[in-house]
Amino acid sequence: MKYYVKTFGCQMNEHDSQILAGILDNYTDEVMEVGSEKNELTEDIWQADIIVVNTCCIRESAETKILGYLGSLKKYKTANPNVILVVCGCMAQESGAKERIKKRAPHIDIIFGTFNLPKLQDYIREYRHYRQFIYDVTETPGLEKAVLPVHQDIQAFKGKVNIIYGCNNFCAYCIVPYVRGRERSRSIAHILDEVKAIAAAGGKEVMLLGQNVNSYGKDFSDGGCHHFATLLEEVSKVEGIERIRYMSAHPKDFYVELIDTIAALPKVCKHFHLPLQSGCNQTLKDMNRGYTTEQYWHILEAIRKKIPESSITTDMIVGFPGESESDFQETLAFVDNCAFDDAYTFLYSPRTGTAAAKREDQLPEEIKNQRLQQLLEIQNKHSLANNQKLVGKEQLVLVEGKSKNNQSVWTGRTDTNKIVNIPAAIGEIDYTGMFMPVKITTAKTWYLTGEFIR
Repeated sequence: MKYYVKTFGCQMNEHDSQILAGILDNYTDEVMEVGSEKNELTEDIWQADIIVVNTCCIRESAETKILGYLGSLKKYKTANPNVILVVCGCMAQESGAKERIKKRAPHIDIIFGTFNLPKLQDYIREYRHYRQFIYDVTETPGLEKAVLPVHQDIQAFKGKVNIIYGCNNFCAYCIVPYVRGRERSRSIAHILDEVKAIAAAGGKEVMLLGQNVNSYGKDFSDGGCHHFATLLEEVSKVEGIERIRYMSAHPKDFYVELIDTIAALPKVCKHFHLPLQSGCNQTLKDMNRGYTTEQYWHILEAIRKKIPESSITTDMIVGFPGESESDFQETLAFVDNCAFDDAYTFLYSPRTGTAAAKREDQLPEEIKNQRLQQLLEIQNKHSLANNQKLVGKEQLVLVEGKSKNNQSVWTGRTDTNKIVNIPAAIGEIDYTGMFMPVKITTAKTWYLTGEFIR
């Protein structure tokens, strides 16, 4: 049996897809012949017996794109009526999604939500037996306790591990708590088992995933608040793992003592991604972010004092409902002072079901676009200036492979998550997955260029 997985959305969705693929790797039922070939992930959708679409709903535009893709799957069902079409993930969990999906794509066979990944085999067996549409978004408890198989990525030197599911923050613009549920931390033992498996398979870098990794362990019975630091210490003890990253951290729960832990652990990357979203206190309050710019600045100062070589990146939302021109100017000034290494910037997009979408003071698209350009102008200046500081310096780069845009160039990342492109010499060995010392020769706004140090 061959299966195809299409993923929309964030790194957590990507890891969920690896779990779905791992489940399908081990799928069996009475229909399959004894001694039949092992199930196989295929990149050719026309060859697939099962097509799984793992969805995202963080923005209306993402959902519109996904609905269009689901509609396009009809041609595969027409060509092969026995192919099973599966839709899962955040959009599937959303209220009213079943009706929207079936209206646009009535050929879909199975829809299930974010709580039900372990049931994928059961759904497929049931559909093969009865050939009737299946829909299940029941909030089944216990996902955080499940030990699920993970399909080994092509990049075997890097792996991802979920450490906490869900989110308790209810930011006014965000749909995640409604489709991912409340926070549920996984046990350190289960996390370490997965990290050790990644190391045993040759993995050198691991990404710890959660909607808010700083909240890890708050739901444990002891109610402690420093469990994430403890987890970083334990993961650092795993032999073979040389780099530890995490995504994402919430400023509201970022305790300064965590910086001391990170500074003391050589394996934990010195890259801090702290979503700011706005540099105006009134807007932050309207967003229900739970911190002020003064508190955020305190964290930045502590990071730069204790780990001066670190990089700091952020997320920004432009044009939140009610954001006045003076509010936006506060944001510009604050971002200018922060001098981030990079910022992932987004136009505010109303998300049905969230508090912000119900507000009547929505901003025109023209104003949002104008403000975005002003923000980018300031941020790009700092991104380039921070990168230029590295010219002439040596950086240890984990080579990820050949550049997608130029096969004569290797590409990789520094400890601080800077992208480095390295021109390749003819006849060189394959450096993929290797840590290589690189001298930085030039700096651009979004990447560095360097040369291998022989």
